[in-house]
Amino acid sequence: MIPEDLCSAVSGSLGAASSLSSQGVDRSVLMGYVCILPSPPKLLECVSALRNKPSRTSQSARLPPAVPTEVPVRLIRLAVVLALSLILAPLAAEAQKSEKMARVGILGIGPTPSAQELAKSVSANPFWLSMRQLGWVDGQNMVVERRFGESAEQLRAGAADLVGLKVDVLFVRDAGLAKILQLETKTIPIVVGSAEGDLVAGGLVDSLSRPGGNITGSQILNDDLTPKRLELLKTLIPTLSKVAFFQEDVTLSAVPQMRARYNQRAAIAARTLGVELHMFIVHRADEFAAAFRGMRKNHDQGVMVATSAFMFVHRQAIVDLAAAHRIPAIYDLQNFVEPGGLMSYGVNTAEMERRAAAYVGKILKGAKPADLPVEQPTKFDFVINLKTAKALGLTIPQTLLLQADHVIE
Repeated sequence: MIPEDLCSAVSGSLGAASSLSSQGVDRSVLMGYVCILPSPPKLLECVSALRNKPSRTSQSARLPPAVPTEVPVRLIRLAVVLALSLILAPLAAEAQKSEKMARVGILGIGPTPSAQELAKSVSANPFWLSMRQLGWVDGQNMVVERRFGESAEQLRAGAADLVGLKVDVLFVRDAGLAKILQLETKTIPIVVGSAEGDLVAGGLVDSLSRPGGNITGSQILNDDLTPKRLELLKTLIPTLSKVAFFQEDVTLSAVPQMRARYNQRAAIAARTLGVELHMFIVHRADEFAAAFRGMRKNHDQGVMVATSAFMFVHRQAIVDLAAAHRIPAIYDLQNFVEPGGLMSYGVNTAEMERRAAAYVGKILKGAKPADLPVEQPTKFDFVINLKTAKALGLTIPQTLLLQADHVIE
């Protein structure tokens, strides 16, 4: 049996809610009346008892005019819905928040950017634009943790911080940074956006089709393209006999097998073309100027720049030094030619970053990096900057212009 006083309280609350509802009162006010209702099972028992209870005139006379003695079905439904919403809404909101807030870790080269610099970079970055298109938005359903470093030591410390935060996935631009992260974790998935060399040869994955560990992503085959770049430089400068090969040791030192393969390909290509190759390796950005002075001292007639995340961040400084020392340079990426570099032959980085975003999205939805094949580019672009060529006093042969995919006037 349901106590008489409990049924009376339910009847009063339902009556008041019904009256206010008919007057168009806001739902939040109605909730105040429903809050005093008993639990849903008890509520249903009370409503049933009220519906079955015979109406008595004497009782009706004592009830307030707004309170009915019989409870219509519409009012029962209203009560149950409001009561359940009070109970379940906070739980649903909390579950939704917990389910959607993914955590992405980024390890990058350089000093920590300001909020304005970061916002500007993110707004035009193909990776983040693609993440947004895939439905992942920082601050809404995703939290992005970033760490930066300008030396191998700082990058290792940043990697350790990110792993300690237990993010869901880690994203980096190149193989060296991926290896630095892999030294800290064998479980958190790592997506590399554009590995400069063969990830299998570098010991980061078991195979391209089945990576097998916690790393996947894309590789851009820079080492395989080295002979082609040297050939293009030779076509531009037929008398080419001495060439500098410019590299860094900040991230590439983490993948020595990859560097050895890179150097071997360059040495073989140089011998084939009858060119003397000089290696220049920097450990910090403030060593760039000395390296270019060394190229001038060696009478190098051109330079091949081996691109990595470190070189990419400092691309404007490298382009400016090549122009100041009047040394024709060929790069791996178009991003170096747009701000004034002479030539590039390599992949479209925007496309690679869009692919990387797709992999990060898949992992956030439950995919395993071990099952996601390493992707490779199928198209390479040859880009020439005619303005830079003119400043260097070079005439681009027609054979090169015909090969160019893009010519910057």
